[in-house]
Parts: sequence; C-alpha cells; structure tokens
Amino acid sequence: MANTEQSKKRARQSEARYAVNKARRSRIRTFLRKVEEALAAGNTDAAAAALKAAQPELARGVSKGVLHKNTVARKMSRLSSRVKALPTA
Repeated sequence: MANTEQSKKRARQSEARYAVNKARRSRIRTFLRKVEEALAAGNTDAAAAALKAAQPELARGVSKGVLHKNTVARKMSRLSSRVKALPTA
C-alpha cells in the first residue's frame, strides 16, 4: 500500500492512465474488428474504407504510447495486403 503522498499520487495517476489507455486500446480493437469483418465478408469497398479509418487510430495508439510502433506497422502491413488481395468489384 502507498504510504507517502507522492506514492499515493502516483497510484492515482496510474489508475487514471490505465483507464484512458484501456479505452484507447478498446477503440483501436473495434476499428480492427470492422476491417476483419469486411475482409471475412469479402466486401472490397467496405474493407478498404474500414482500413482507411483504422490507420489513423493505430497511428494515434503509437503516438500516445499505447502500442509499439513495430506492432502497428506489422498490423497495418498485413491488413493492407489482405485488403489488396481481395478481388475488385
């Protein structure tokens, strides 16, 4: 248990930051899920639009320190290659 004033404050800050990061991670996962669902349905236009919407969210996750930049680069690369592989309408 935190004893000093500073350690109590750091515990409060940690809880607040955890809540914010959890919300950001959840938001990013939602965008990724939309891309995955469009890919599974085979809808090229929807998948491309969902990927275009997800890319800034992923980049924001990196800039806010929620995700590692290489993780996001890998996810973007794999998703974009899968979207590109879909047959055009």
